[in-house]
Amino acid sequence: MSKYAKDQPIGFNNAIERVAIAGGTIGSHIANALLETGKHTITALSRKDSGNTLPEGIIVAHIDYEDEATIVAALVGQQFLIITMAPTAPRDTHSKLVQAAAKAGVPYIMPNGYGSDIDNVKLGEDTLLGPVAKANRDEIERLAGGEARFGFDFDKRSLTIYDDGNTKISTSTLSQVGRAVAKVLSLKELPQDENDKSLTFSAFLNKGVYIKSFVVSQNDMFQSVKRVTGTTDADWTITHEDTRKRYEDGLAQVKAGNMAGFGKLLYARAFYPGEASDFSERVQNDHLELPSENLDEATKAGIDLVKELQLRVERMAS
Repeated sequence: MSKYAKDQPIGFNNAIERVAIAGGTIGSHIANALLETGKHTITALSRKDSGNTLPEGIIVAHIDYEDEATIVAALVGQQFLIITMAPTAPRDTHSKLVQAAAKAGVPYIMPNGYGSDIDNVKLGEDTLLGPVAKANRDEIERLAGGEARFGFDFDKRSLTIYDDGNTKISTSTLSQVGRAVAKVLSLKELPQDENDKSLTFSAFLNKGVYIKSFVVSQNDMFQSVKRVTGTTDADWTITHEDTRKRYEDGLAQVKAGNMAGFGKLLYARAFYPGEASDFSERVQNDHLELPSENLDEATKAGIDLVKELQLRVERMAS
């Protein structure tokens, strides 16, 4: 494709309008944000046996991951595919979506890769996400909470603090992720001509989109949790753990086949002193006109989400 809108054939509409989404929790926030723009037709790829309830206004395309033709049919005519698969999804699911998208002629794909710095190779290797995410991106380019997380156990009111708890990381709410994707997909696809310096969708091709809601430490989070829950230090059991030891313990669990260690190693690695996952200097919030958020409101939403996830587990068990 020519890089300027002025060189496109007659009938070219310089916008991303038709978006397909395959995935769960993050995907729902992205879908809601896209709906709010009023600029997109959204199609959700859903297994025929899925019991998920989708927001009004979203088109549902039933697919069978064992029948590629159903995925291709669902993607024909789409301009953009968003993949937000859970880490527990079958390993070949991402590739099946990408291969089908290529056959359907989808020009853009946003691969499964959220919450980390895609340019930080060492961080990706340490968290085990990097090689997988890179493989996902490479395939596309060839074709075209619980305690294990931030250390909080809200039921037991216990907190594991990594080192002194003062290392800060960049983190984003699910809503902010949704808004960012919606903003990017609402941009012009191409600059009008060589003099057009405005931000366009094509500027992000094969690049990461860096956003943040907050740059916070565990101690910052704890202060917010206490404000939201109306508790004090006396109500919590607080322990300290060496960050690198916590990472190694989690890695050992994963290597032994216990995937419960994955969250432990992932979040511990993000808080490595001197090597923390803080990319705040590169965030594009202003360019994307993303709003500032309130930490306590986000904390309350996070606690409510934990409760909802616990209910889901209980319903599945019953």
